[in-house]
Amino acid sequence: MTSPHDEVRDLLGAWALDALMPGDEGIVVRHLGECEHCAVEAVRLRATVRHLDGPDASAPEPDTTPGPHGLSLALRSRAPALRTAPHAAPYAAAVAGLQALLAEVDEHGPWGTPVVHDWDVHDTVAHLVAADEPLARLLGRNGRGPVLPVESAESADSAGSAADCTSSVDGVSPWRVAWEKRTREVIRRERARTPAQTVSTWRNQAAGLLSSRAAHDAELASRATLLNGVRLPVADHFLARAFEAWVHAQDIGGALDRVVPPPPAPHLWQLVRFAVRILGPALGPQAPPVALTVAGEGGETEWVLGSADDPVRAELVMDPVDFCMLVGGRRAPERVPRGTTGDESAARRVLNRAASLSWL
Repeated sequence: MTSPHDEVRDLLGAWALDALMPGDEGIVVRHLGECEHCAVEAVRLRATVRHLDGPDASAPEPDTTPGPHGLSLALRSRAPALRTAPHAAPYAAAVAGLQALLAEVDEHGPWGTPVVHDWDVHDTVAHLVAADEPLARLLGRNGRGPVLPVESAESADSAGSAADCTSSVDGVSPWRVAWEKRTREVIRRERARTPAQTVSTWRNQAAGLLSSRAAHDAELASRATLLNGVRLPVADHFLARAFEAWVHAQDIGGALDRVVPPPPAPHLWQLVRFAVRILGPALGPQAPPVALTVAGEGGETEWVLGSADDPVRAELVMDPVDFCMLVGGRRAPERVPRGTTGDESAARRVLNRAASLSWL
């Protein structure tokens, strides 16, 4: 009978050519995180394919200079992320980017460097293990389980979504209490393990998510479910995972004096649209209407947030990265770069509400 090791070894050639079926990609990625022999062989095969393909005339000359610029180039030229449906592609890319960043921090590296909150680099990766768990449980821990809810995205009530996101007990949302408790538990557990073990746990869980049916089937991912205080299609929960992985990669990069580039423009705009979908219901239909324009690489889009029955009171113009960093809690409302015209109080209400949505 063929062993799992032999099964993966037979798939390595297709992996090196980026020609695996979606389900097989998850199997291979998980195994490579656990088997040093296969990982070495995979790297050798990938290098052979690149050699046979010849140099890419359009690619820049490799930068061998150490430091932030070199890491930025390495992240931009990282190995391809797992192929998925478009809704999961930003998460796949964010995972690949964070893996590239963490590869810069070896077993003897600055894992104890303070990052954000009271977490160091090791703790931040442990937090991502906890943060990805709800979606991993929903889809099945091995990445092959079913999507549990049967409610369609079309039947999800946006007003209900806002209530899920903002309802609280004594001023604190119950889901946030549970989220913070679980983060503390996982960080405490992972501190007893090596950073390499924690990274492996995070990487394998991410690979399970990316090899799930919901990461490859848009119809399946259109079903809505309540996770982390908000009812959204599963596809949007993948975008939430991408958002968090990217923001924490930025946190780690900043702590280690490494420049982490933003997501590719198509992925960045998916995150912008996701953030607006959350922000609109959170503001509510009675809020003074504000025209929000997000303009930057990849285009320009405008939304009117708040009441649909009143004339626009103010206009806000923001860069997509700054807007995402505001929603992610990494830009203060009073200091985030923006253009504002009209009623300053109406514009400030949008900025403050956007910043309050952060759970990162």
